[in-house]
Amino acid sequence: MIVVANRIPVAPGYEQAFENRFRDRAHLVEHAPGFVRQEVLRPRTAGTPYIVMTHWQDEASFRAWTDSAAFRAAHAHRPPDAMFTGPAQLEIHEVLDT
Repeated sequence: MIVVANRIPVAPGYEQAFENRFRDRAHLVEHAPGFVRQEVLRPRTAGTPYIVMTHWQDEASFRAWTDSAAFRAAHAHRPPDAMFTGPAQLEIHEVLDT
């Protein structure tokens, strides 16, 4: 299993709008082959990013999702640049132990 962590630096004042985007999303990733689960982590310390973690059976499943029409649809309506204080950082980790 792999975990993809997307660290997203949300600008002050945009937290609720960012969280609403996840609550109101189309939930397309949940139907992707190899998808296991998603977690959206809210920072408890000011200045730290939100983390969106998706769990996948394998990296090939994640890569197939990022190449899919569903992925493009899920990311078609980008929020304003002002919502972020910098670029998101994507990390891919292999689960070593649970």
